[in-house]
Amino acid sequence: MASGMATASYELRFDSGRICLDLLATTHPEERLDSADRLRAWVTGSGLVPPGTPLPQADASWPVRFRELRGQIGQLVRGELNARPMDAALARVNAVALGSPPPLCAVRADDGVLVRRLPAAPGCGELLAAIARDTIELLTDPAARASLRHCEGDNCPLVYLDTSRGRRRRWCSSETCGNRERVARHRRRAALARA
Repeated sequence: MASGMATASYELRFDSGRICLDLLATTHPEERLDSADRLRAWVTGSGLVPPGTPLPQADASWPVRFRELRGQIGQLVRGELNARPMDAALARVNAVALGSPPPLCAVRADDGVLVRRLPAAPGCGELLAAIARDTIELLTDPAARASLRHCEGDNCPLVYLDTSRGRRRRWCSSETCGNRERVARHRRRAALARA
């Protein structure tokens, strides 16, 4: 896990291959963006901002705006995967992408290595614009788009980029959905052996 932070009964996940898809993962198995603090943890863990970037402006309106964009991205991505155009969602994502993403600069750390920094704390609209642009880049890049997959786990709605060798990845996460499938398969075999 990129952030190293656990919340309630679940952890934030950053294993889908794209920031926009990681945003979609914040709905499963339960809502993960239900407070400004959890949103701050997600924004930092996702890499939208460099580590240590303060987000003092994040208030209760930010999770609402992120969840709204997440809904539009979810409709758009799943619509594209299922060959069902979602033009209203596309229009919303395009509108959000028109905003300016947070400006980055390079500064020297104490050890002399260049690191990313933001010259000022980003606003909500800037972060949303970066996610919307990531969505557009994903869906308009033929190679990336061809790697999009639905998780094959039971009742798992997640979408991920399959960058595995041979493009045979079946689950959003081998540790969660993959493990559940392996346990279920073992139980089925054990039940058949007992029968």
